[in-house]
Amino acid sequence: MIQESARPGPVAARILAATDGSESAGRAVERAAQLGKALGAELVIVTVGPDRLSAAEASEAARNGIPEGELLERFAREILLDAKKVARERGAPEVRTLHAIGDAAQVLLELARREQAGTIVVGRRGLGRLAGLLLGSVSQKLVSLAPCAVVVVP
Repeated sequence: MIQESARPGPVAARILAATDGSESAGRAVERAAQLGKALGAELVIVTVGPDRLSAAEASEAARNGIPEGELLERFAREILLDAKKVARERGAPEVRTLHAIGDAAQVLLELARREQAGTIVVGRRGLGRLAGLLLGSVSQKLVSLAPCAVVVVP
């Protein structure tokens, strides 16, 4: 499921930036905004979240009388608002946001094709080499499978 803000008309270039609200993802949004400014490209900021809260988060939400879906939406909205603010501050000319649920790599690959993105910008996962080989990561999958350039920001 993908929820998006209003989509503007066609642009010469489109950059997809993924964020989960982490420090690494924040650097990726900053770099994507800088690229967008330099290229006059539309920046599409995406957060891909889970469809369920962790047990601890669900328990806390229940204690506070907040439905699980509402809390997940709040998390995504806050991540996207913060990222959009950073992108605007860094000079991105056009910024649009999307919220999706599912496997992050698969969703980003699907969006890159659908949005006809020229570039995907993501943060690097802080795994060691062995853990990365065993577990894989979103950035590794994107580098291997994306239909466009992928910039991995440390």
